[in-house]
Amino acid sequence: MVIDGINGEGPLQRAPMNPDTEKIRELIERWMVMRLDPAAAAWIRDRQEVIRQGEKKSLFLAFGMVPRKVGKSDLQLTDEELSEANEVRPGWNPKGWSIDQATRSLFLLTLPPTEPTTLVGILDQLASTGEVGELVAIYQSLPLLPDPEAHVLRAAEGIRTNIKAVFCAVAYQNPYPSEQFNEDQWNQMVLKCQFIGVPMSPIVGLDERSNLALSAMVLDYIHERNAAKRPVAPELWRCVGRHANADALSELHAVLTTGSVIEKYAAGLALSESSEPAAQNLLAVAPDVAAEISAGRISWVSIDAMSSR
Repeated sequence: MVIDGINGEGPLQRAPMNPDTEKIRELIERWMVMRLDPAAAAWIRDRQEVIRQGEKKSLFLAFGMVPRKVGKSDLQLTDEELSEANEVRPGWNPKGWSIDQATRSLFLLTLPPTEPTTLVGILDQLASTGEVGELVAIYQSLPLLPDPEAHVLRAAEGIRTNIKAVFCAVAYQNPYPSEQFNEDQWNQMVLKCQFIGVPMSPIVGLDERSNLALSAMVLDYIHERNAAKRPVAPELWRCVGRHANADALSELHAVLTTGSVIEKYAAGLALSESSEPAAQNLLAVAPDVAAEISAGRISWVSIDAMSSR
């Protein structure tokens, strides 16, 4: 199955407007001041002044020096700070970001206003020579940067990688793909999770952007796994239920009646999300599973938790 082909028509959902980069920059700057010692904070302010002049070489040098100057500790944002982040940029969730990642994002946001192609060129240069930490910071920053539509190819490049940290910087807790990826790009990102061994659940918009083509791709992949007598991740059924056809319903019925406990719950959840009357009839075959789902005791979150044990 081909994963790397990136093509197709436009995305299903777009951000309503350019992010307010100045508000985002001010917010990150405030986080830095609160957490860094005076010397590190002074270095950041000094580098910002130089970067504001539009000297690309200064940005490239500062980008590489960040860990030595500010460290790599967890940013440890409070719930209030995370809420404020979501307010200034809907969908932005920097929970888990580190000090160096936030600093690099700050430097990108400090660049003076420029043509979209100029910023694209800067990101391309940084990515071409960047180590993993720098690449993670670049991809995490995409939803914060101006002219979001200009960065789709950069984001698509990020999901081609087999480096988990880099792939997850694009795919996880990042609203950019759900807003900007076309259907082919989106579907390949979701399925790529299986190929590099990471769960799908942290993908923003996973359920909202479910689609018939993805359901078919996932079902084909499940058939391949079954034919090779390899295990199938229960979370895969999350991509199938809303668009289940007769073939998918047959597969779900088989899992519901012969699978492990976790597999039965996953199949039951998928059936509960289907609008097909036949799906509800199949779910009735497993009244204990149906009851757990109806009571709200089983969800995709709980299935992820059970699968990771």
